[in-house]
Parts: sequence; structure tokens; C-alpha cells
Amino acid sequence: MGYITLTLPFNVDGVVAKRLLSTTWLFKTATHRMLDLAKQSLILPATDIGWKNTFRKTIYGIIPNRRYTDGVIVLVRGIYESCRQLGIEFKRVELGDWLMFQQAEKEYYVRNITLKQDYRFWITTISYDGKKDRITIKPTVPKNYKILLDKILEEKQKHTARVVIKDYGIRKNRLRVHGEIQLTIPLDFYYKHMIRYRENNGRLYGGVDVNTDRINLAIVDGKSNLRDTYTFWFREITARGFPRRKARTIIAMKIHEMLKYVYHHGVKTLFLENPEILGRLKLLWIRNGRRFNRNYNWKVMVFRSTVIEMIAMKTPLYSIKIKYVNPKGTTHSREHDKAMKKYRLDKHTASAYLIALKGLNHEII
Repeated sequence: MGYITLTLPFNVDGVVAKRLLSTTWLFKTATHRMLDLAKQSLILPATDIGWKNTFRKTIYGIIPNRRYTDGVIVLVRGIYESCRQLGIEFKRVELGDWLMFQQAEKEYYVRNITLKQDYRFWITTISYDGKKDRITIKPTVPKNYKILLDKILEEKQKHTARVVIKDYGIRKNRLRVHGEIQLTIPLDFYYKHMIRYRENNGRLYGGVDVNTDRINLAIVDGKSNLRDTYTFWFREITARGFPRRKARTIIAMKIHEMLKYVYHHGVKTLFLENPEILGRLKLLWIRNGRRFNRNYNWKVMVFRSTVIEMIAMKTPLYSIKIKYVNPKGTTHSREHDKAMKKYRLDKHTASAYLIALKGLNHEII
């Protein structure tokens, strides 16, 4: 089962901000301790229960809340498993510069970060001396997300939750915190309540090439004839210092614009490059400023994979199928140069065309 995460931003100050910061710092301290313990272990458990039984007592001594303790353990185990998949030495991994706390269980209701009827969240916090308290936060909730939050409560949908601190500082002698509440829900639940078109009678195919400032689309028919091309630009997000959250919003709007375009132009299947298997390492848990491979452009590949995953998650809302192809040969190849000359395409649109052809030729992975 796949999942999608809803992001709900908030701004708080005063005592509420102080309690959030103490909880995030305790969680991070516990995660560092947990990571050190895991690195020192000669043999690590093979199951979630084994990890919890081995490390829970120690981590609970740092952050005295069972659900947050388990959140730390699940987080570090996820890093360990990702390193195994990617062939990265676990003992060389370092944590990134983040402040957050989470609980690991899928629940309804989520006991430590609890959604209420008025879109407020009751959150369990822990002070530096270990005292527990409950605070209330009302984040900004987009109109379309209100539908999902209502349905979570109505259908008692199990989900997980975390609080992420994005920035903090002193203003007018008051501590202020900017952050977001993240709710992770099943994709099936998301599609059930957010679908835009329930039928698709199209007969065409689309190839998509993702770049740092655009999405290129090529539409072909079943005989590989090129029927249409279009470029969906987001040049503005490449400016230095452009806000990351605003950039993500702009990209999401362009993705919806593209999907609406292909739906109304008779596309029934979209072909995408298979994103690199990055696991949880492309999230904020681990330092990713360096390349693990000398020829691997880390930042570009993480961006492309993230956008491809965004497209893949939103495509079913338009009743369009999604399939992945091997990206090998879609750029800097004889076929690529031939397509550019034959159809007078730029190199990115030519890549989108070759991606579509690979899909039609059943080079699907």
C-alpha cells in the first residue's frame, strides 16, 4: 500500500513555541544516541519488535514518551534499511540539520498529535526536565485538504503524524517558530476522496521528461506517430534563495496543469523515467550535500525523482495510468539526435518522445 503526506504549515510563539522546540531537541538528541548505538552494534535485530526491545529503554530515558521513543527507533531503522538497499556504509552516515518529532504507529486517533473537528491539533510536548504537557495548534489548511481531514475524522482513517520545525527565532522579545504538521495517509484513501475524473476514454500515450525548470511532454499514438508536444515551465523556482515551499506549490500547480492537458488530449497512459531508488535518504534525515558516486549529480537527481513521484501520485486523480521505463538511451544517443532532427524538437522534448516510444515498445520496469 502506498502513502501520501499532507503538509499543514503553522506559526506559533511564546510558550507554545518553547514547548515545541524542547520536544524537537529531545527527539533529535535521542535519534543521535540511537544512531550511535546502532553503529556500535555488531549484530542488529531483524524485526521492528527486535529493534524496539533492544533500544526502547535507553531512548525512553532521553525522551520519556513511548510513542516518540518508537518514532526514533523506526526512523533509525529506516536509515539502516535504506543504506542496505543503496550499498552505503551505515557506519559513515550522519544526521542532517533537522528538528522534528513523530510517532511511528498508524492510528486513529493519533494520540500524541491529535486531529480535532475544527482542524486544530492537540500535541503532546515534553520539556527539557521531562515534564509532559498538551498544546493546541491550528495550522493553515488548504480548502481541498479540509475535505480529507473531514473524511479522516468521519471514517476514522488510521494515519501517522509528525511535527517539523522549519525555522525559529526571536522577534519583539518573543520566541517564534515556523513549522508544519505532516499527516501520512494511504494513497487509496487520498484517491477515493480527491479524484477529479472517474473515466478516461483516451487512446493516446504520453512521455514525460522532468528537468529543474520544466516538464516536457510528448504525445504519441499507438503507431509511434508524434501527435503533440508541450512544455510546462517553472523557471522562477531556479532563482537563488527561492522559497522551497513556494517552489513545491508552483510545481504541483504545473503538474495538475499538465495532467489536465493530457486528459483532455486523449492520453490514457503516461510513461515516466523510473526514479532512482533513493529510499528515505532523499528526505531530511541524512546529510545529502555530498555525492556518494563521483558521477552522480545528487541534487538534480533528487529533484527529478521527487517531481516524478509527485506526478505519479497525482496521475490517478485524472484516471490516467502510469508506467515507468528505463531512462537509458533517452538522452545523448543516436535515437535522441535522430528524433531532434526529424521532428525539430529541443533535446528535452526529444527525450520525452523517446520515453513514450520505450513505453510503447514494452521497455517497462
